[in-house]
Amino acid sequence: MSESQTSTDVFRERLKNARELRGYSQEDLAKRARMPASSIAHFETGRKPSFDSLKRLAIALEITTDYLLGRVDSPELAQDGDPLFRDVAKLTGHDREIAKDFLEMLAKRKARKEKEE
Repeated sequence: MSESQTSTDVFRERLKNARELRGYSQEDLAKRARMPASSIAHFETGRKPSFDSLKRLAIALEITTDYLLGRVDSPELAQDGDPLFRDVAKLTGHDREIAKDFLEMLAKRKARKEKEE
């Protein structure tokens, strides 16, 4: 967080970035977080969320509140909040390799789709 940014500025930017990273529209995120779409729009323009809303958003986006609040700089550093990363730790070595290969295949498929667009 830069000196000139307020915590509200950081939150609204992080929320939008995380939503776009997951490929959700405001309506998609609202459904996943069980709140009105207008709330997402308000949060992305500067309204501060309640603790309950913050928790719902983090769960819906599968990231930690630390990322949304600016305590960590990258959503990748918020791996403990992502169920995918929590579950990978429980896998055997062989199963981890299968999961890694599958994730690489999905990333390549996404990159191909983006090139075609």
